[in-house]
Amino acid sequence: MGSSALNQKSNFNARSNSLPSRPHPLIPQIDEHLRRLKSDESAASSSSITGKLSGLRDLYELVHSLLITQKSLAQNYNGNNELLLNGSLKLLDVCGLAKDVLLQAKEDTQQLQSSFRRRRSGDDAIFANEVKAYLASRKKANKLINKSLRDLKISKCGFADVDEPTCSMLRDVEGVTFAVFESVFSYITATMPEPKSNNWSLVSKLMHSKRVTCEGRVSGTKEFERVNAM
Repeated sequence: MGSSALNQKSNFNARSNSLPSRPHPLIPQIDEHLRRLKSDESAASSSSITGKLSGLRDLYELVHSLLITQKSLAQNYNGNNELLLNGSLKLLDVCGLAKDVLLQAKEDTQQLQSSFRRRRSGDDAIFANEVKAYLASRKKANKLINKSLRDLKISKCGFADVDEPTCSMLRDVEGVTFAVFESVFSYITATMPEPKSNNWSLVSKLMHSKRVTCEGRVSGTKEFERVNAM
């Protein structure tokens, strides 16, 4: 009788151990966010870029909530962790560059707009120097962005398959993040192209535009918005 009860208990334990473990409830949500970001092929625009960055933020909030429950990652440090750490450092560099470029572009544009509105007769030389400084800053920003785009493509090509489920998921998150920032940088370079005209030709056109707007009493800001088309 006792032996039979013991056998039944052993069989129950064996069946219990063989049951598949349930996935963490956050994993399906992370998978859904990854799917959306990977399948998003909308044309580049300010709204689509904002949507991608918003989706990326939500994804990282879920990943953060998941990682604080995954003690095994900290206990079993291996080569996969090293890859993830290196990828995270690269992403920090990319985020820092994007922030610096956008802030500098905003500052330069506001400065040139202000100079354009305040310029008076006889200030042509000063205004010309400010335009050239603006163009030089934009050219430098484009070079940094293009270099970062090349680095992003190299990083994406270097992704390797990882067996451990959590590490594999984090590599997917990293890959999606690189893809989103690639879209961001491509959009920035598309909206901040180098002018088709040379520096002096562009300065001349801007000066002429100012004279016309003064005579016609039309806002000079609208003329400035056409700088990229010159």
